[in-house]
Amino acid sequence: MPPRLQLRAETGRANIFAIIRQGDLLVHHPYDSFAASTEQLLKEAAEDARVLAIKQTLYRTSDDSPIVKALIRAAEKGKQVAVLVEVSARFDEANNIEWAQILETAGVHVTYGLVGLKTHTKATLIVRSEGDRIRTYCHIGTGNYNPKTARLYTDLGLLTCRPELGRDLVNLFHFLTGYAPGQRYEQVLVAPDYMRTRFEELIEREMANQQENGNGRIIAKMNGLDDRRMVRKLYEASQAGVAIDLIIRGHCTLRPGLPGFSENIRVLSILGRFLEHDRIFYFHNNGQPITIIGSADWRTRNLTRRVELATPVTEPALQQQLIDILHDALADNRYGWELDGDGYYRLRLPAEDEPVRSFQDEMMERAVERSG
Repeated sequence: MPPRLQLRAETGRANIFAIIRQGDLLVHHPYDSFAASTEQLLKEAAEDARVLAIKQTLYRTSDDSPIVKALIRAAEKGKQVAVLVEVSARFDEANNIEWAQILETAGVHVTYGLVGLKTHTKATLIVRSEGDRIRTYCHIGTGNYNPKTARLYTDLGLLTCRPELGRDLVNLFHFLTGYAPGQRYEQVLVAPDYMRTRFEELIEREMANQQENGNGRIIAKMNGLDDRRMVRKLYEASQAGVAIDLIIRGHCTLRPGLPGFSENIRVLSILGRFLEHDRIFYFHNNGQPITIIGSADWRTRNLTRRVELATPVTEPALQQQLIDILHDALADNRYGWELDGDGYYRLRLPAEDEPVRSFQDEMMERAVERSG
């Protein structure tokens, strides 16, 4: 747990909004408590007299959802609450329709997504009156608002009150719940309109950096990779000399390590106690790193047929935390499976003089140390 949230959980002396105002927070579930971070944000927002509005996307949640209860509580207390419920979430269609009806009965403004696009975004916007100003608080995540899967899946969430991200989420919810197309965004990457183009630009920038400075570097962690354009762009970057590491838990159509074609690409899959679900993208950017987290994989369905959201993480300490996560994952020689050019995965094994490195075990050990 980030130290500021840990202290708040232990003492209860500061509200979560005051903690977020001190600077962005990055939470990594299940190593950081979902209940004491994301869930707590919604609970406090529901009860806080200064909170005017809450908007959220709801793709999947649990049967007895504290998130939905908090949204209902907020509506009952007279706050403006708007929720986009994705009724075509696979395996959860009936559950989501039931939650939507319960929310509507409680006075929540419920929308059911956009025609032709599945809304896979994980975002919450909270509007709060503070003296003579209005401030927005945001949560942008890689996983669902589901306390049960937050104990089984690895996911990241950014808690922030940065004005530019607040403006971006205001525009996003205009698009989602107000049916107002043509929105523009300052910082965030939104699919299907802008995300693919931005990722392609970042890959091309690493190719230019490799040519000019010899330091092109990309690390990307996601659930799957099958988009042909993105695969071709990664092949092109490899041929330009960019060093590329991909941590992909599941489906991957890219073939790494092919001489003259993809010899600068490695693909690793980690299969451990938890399901690796977070999406992290790192671009070296000639020593000025760009780090991004979000809901989308580099799959065609995510980039062209879904509403997806990703956000840059710009706080240097949080950037380093993400980079450390990626490097620790790449060092796994216990549960890491490396993909070869023939399409076969081979379990990594430590050399005789090499220590065993289990990414998830190390993350759990550090979480225990942080909690004392």
